[in-house]
Amino acid sequence: MGNNVSRRQILATGAAVAGSAALTGTLFGAESAAASTRSGRAPTVKPTIVLVHGGYADSSCWNDVLAELQDAGYPTICGSNPLRGIPTDAPYIGSLLDSITGPVVLVAHSMGGTVITNAAAGKANVKALVYIAAFVPDVGETQGELITKFPGSEVGPVSVPVPYTKADGTTGIDLYLGKNGQAAFAADISTSAFRVLQATQRPFDADSFIFPTTAAAWKTIPSWALVTGRDKAIPPATQRFMYTRANARKVVELPSSSHVAMLSHPDAVASLIQNAARAVS
Repeated sequence: MGNNVSRRQILATGAAVAGSAALTGTLFGAESAAASTRSGRAPTVKPTIVLVHGGYADSSCWNDVLAELQDAGYPTICGSNPLRGIPTDAPYIGSLLDSITGPVVLVAHSMGGTVITNAAAGKANVKALVYIAAFVPDVGETQGELITKFPGSEVGPVSVPVPYTKADGTTGIDLYLGKNGQAAFAADISTSAFRVLQATQRPFDADSFIFPTTAAAWKTIPSWALVTGRDKAIPPATQRFMYTRANARKVVELPSSSHVAMLSHPDAVASLIQNAARAVS
């Protein structure tokens, strides 16, 4: 193999580093808090930032945002979203939240928003929700309903259905972003960057659009949100509707951003996340 390190090895190493940083950051935070208490100062422990990706993506989509958060001293971890739909995805992310000691700021992009909306319900350690061009469903709503609520979504025609065999022997349908999907999904990143994204994507089960939301964590946990003004996946009008309904404490608009703001505008995304973290610390 020599010096030819595969992308999978790089991502695996990055995930290990991110996990170690989360644990190390928590330990350092605890020590800092103890020292502050001994000196008579109020303890200051930064919350752990948990980032959850959406469809057509994996945890590496957060790399640039993650670097900024880690540089700012935040414990961080990227949750691997199974992309099988609410009944699988929400409990999986919920178990990750249960494993974290101390306060959490929970962040999601796109379909990850549906996951955290369900997963964070009843989790006392989750202090803030941050939605990045994300779904924010109410109880009983499906992603299928929301994505068609306002016109403008163009990802359907560039999604490629691929049958797969489920554990019970039935056939499911995975949706992949086609090679012609850049204009609809990631118009403001380079063509070479899109090719990497498209080649390394994780598909999502088409049934993800039909599962109704069973809990709405934003009703009890404060939220922050980011609107992507040139989004052709989740239309900006849909985002604004959902964020207004959720009474988001702060909404940032990026007028020129495509759906993948964490790739094209990582500084703005990281800034919003830190704003939420400071507000609940």
